[in-house]
Amino acid sequence: MTTVPEDVSLEGLRDALGLLKDREQVAARLLESSAKHSFDPDKELDWDAPVEDGKWFWPPELVSLYDTPMWRRMSEEQRMDLARHEAASLASLGIWFEIILMQLLVRHIYDKSLTSHHVRYALTEIADECRHSMMFARMIQKGGAPTYPVTRFNHNLARVLKTVSTTPGSFACTLLGEEILDWMQRLVFPDERVQTLVRGVTRIHVVEEARHVRYAREELRRQMVTAPAWERALTRVSCGEAARVFSIAFVNPEVYTNVGLDRREAVAQVKASGHRREVMQTGAKRLTDFLDDIGVMRGVGRRLWRSSGLLA
Repeated sequence: MTTVPEDVSLEGLRDALGLLKDREQVAARLLESSAKHSFDPDKELDWDAPVEDGKWFWPPELVSLYDTPMWRRMSEEQRMDLARHEAASLASLGIWFEIILMQLLVRHIYDKSLTSHHVRYALTEIADECRHSMMFARMIQKGGAPTYPVTRFNHNLARVLKTVSTTPGSFACTLLGEEILDWMQRLVFPDERVQTLVRGVTRIHVVEEARHVRYAREELRRQMVTAPAWERALTRVSCGEAARVFSIAFVNPEVYTNVGLDRREAVAQVKASGHRREVMQTGAKRLTDFLDDIGVMRGVGRRLWRSSGLLA
């Protein structure tokens, strides 16, 4: 991962969103917020409470098959079972992304001042992500569904990303992994139809991820202003390719098999679903607007985003 020298001054530097903020001031505010609003999921959530009868593990409107012909043929019990498996699939995907993110953050701070607020906040975020990964794993176990790893190809593709990713590419991919799930989780935690435990998990994640998104956005803005042209171009392509992979991996198709559905038919109906396309594009819109504003959504990268189905 390439780095921006510590002595690069942001005074007077701006992008389409305005003047860039001082890196240390942003990190100091995030550290203050972390001190006030951080959670220990092992203590915060009641893991011993029984699973609640008649409650969903994921809102039906966010289930991939919602409002498709197959969905309309399914019993309510089968729909709820699919929601339970999709919640486990998304949690598995979240753990995969967070492990990648932790490694990218460690690489990012490797050459930076160990006493800076920026490095202290990165270490704080890594600690948050460790807790989130354990929390998601525990939620999967509580729900009784299996884990749903990504394909071996995508798993190994991530190894390449972690090895060759430049700084702006890393933060662009970070936002991709955080913001769409964050949008969904903001709909989950106030929804009283959903299991209390799942609502608690998503509430913790939303509160703490808001800081992570702020950190990544500010650093990506900085990098897109100060990085050389070749690195900005690489970021556009790598981010677009990551969007394509993310859209494919978002729900593991094995969930359909595990609830007794025809996998091939289910995948085809999800791809054809106007509702699902709207959900994914709405979830991505805040991110795609931001990336467009700062110059990431151009050329080949934009075409890759369109092919992912995440860009309206």
